Amino acid sequence: MKSEAVRSFRDLQVWQRAMELTVAIYRFTQDFPREEVYGLTSQLRRCSVSIPSNIAEGQGRLNTREFKQFLAIARGSDCELQTQLEIASRLGLGDPNLLRQTMSLSHEVGKMIFVLLKSLPTPIR
Repeated sequence: MKSEAVRSFRDLQVWQRAMELTVAIYRFTQDFPREEVYGLTSQLRRCSVSIPSNIAEGQGRLNTREFKQFLAIARGSDCELQTQLEIASRLGLGDPNLLRQTMSLSHEVGKMIFVLLKSLPTPIR
């Protein structure tokens, strides 16, 4: 990633896909049972929002060490999201097609975060 090529977090493809993931999660959870509003629905939504938010905040820090730290947090949130999607699947919640779509997007975003993390130089302490 060349610094001059990325002027804003909005330029990052991983942020763009993470935003798509968040929208997909909101659509996936909109028909969850009412009793899940403060449970799994809330958890899935907060987790998904955390992913692009941490990517944006890290890129906005303009410091490689901090950017890597925030990418690691975003990656952790993606893993948490995948776990919650698995729980929803096992409980039979949500539209199965939307579940597959969100799981696929989540895996894609996770891979993109990993590749971006590995591409950034390791700062010298």
